[in-house]
Amino acid sequence: MADSTWFYENFEHTGSAIGFRTVRKLDEVQSPFQKIEIFETTDFGNLMVIDGAMMVSTRENFFYHEMMSHAAIFTHAAPKDIVIIGGGDCGTLRECLKHAEVETVVQCDIDEQVTRMAEKYFPELCESNNDPRATVMFDDGIAYMAAAEPESIDIIIVDSTDPVGPAEGLFNRAFYETCFKALRPEGLLVQQSESPLALMNLIQDMIAAMADAGFRGFRTLPFPQPCYPTGWWSCTIAAKNGRDLTTFRNDAAAGKTFRTEYYNAGIHHGALLQPELLKRALKQS
Repeated sequence: MADSTWFYENFEHTGSAIGFRTVRKLDEVQSPFQKIEIFETTDFGNLMVIDGAMMVSTRENFFYHEMMSHAAIFTHAAPKDIVIIGGGDCGTLRECLKHAEVETVVQCDIDEQVTRMAEKYFPELCESNNDPRATVMFDDGIAYMAAAEPESIDIIIVDSTDPVGPAEGLFNRAFYETCFKALRPEGLLVQQSESPLALMNLIQDMIAAMADAGFRGFRTLPFPQPCYPTGWWSCTIAAKNGRDLTTFRNDAAAGKTFRTEYYNAGIHHGALLQPELLKRALKQS
């Protein structure tokens, strides 16, 4: 298109960039915490950008939201109560609520403007916000977890932006200690853990901090994510009781009654197999 332009996110750490061709900027708001922009792209639907970093696009957000939710939910034996820290675009909330056995999901994001922009420009991600099992709140996730009742949560999903700005405090031992206390004995913590290709040191440091907080079992699951730096992303699951995270409820995953675009039992098995660089760096067999 003659009047189109491109939005690029430059990733200085690896000397690389990712770009989408855009038609126009649809909206822009400066919240008390960050700058949020929405672009219309030619091929990937709408695109949300926060402080210059791509967060979500219409076309490919399913990779992230499905792996952040279903892998942990099918790993837990009987998930009933879930807390999402962050997740303001509401895509992870929607995926969690596809599970009939889940009784409550609390989403706590510090920035209400992210959700308001998602409601307007990504309504499909917000279609479960009014589910009676859902609580959508806007507060400091660090404070929320610090005040959580001991052993009251089955799964905590940390669906945060990169570990800078509002999300910086979600990647350290003090925060993980509050998560450890709030989880039931069989509880799981899952956190977006950046790119194994570009930020392996962050994954290593994150797992070390989780271990210092008391967690004893870990598994990093890689998956594609076209709008994030390098296009290769991951989530890391930590078990409170040190259980084997290489097993999950395979029959339930294989027989799921809801639609997904990426996640299935085979994809879960494949992610558990671990690329060689993850094995070496994280000593996970």
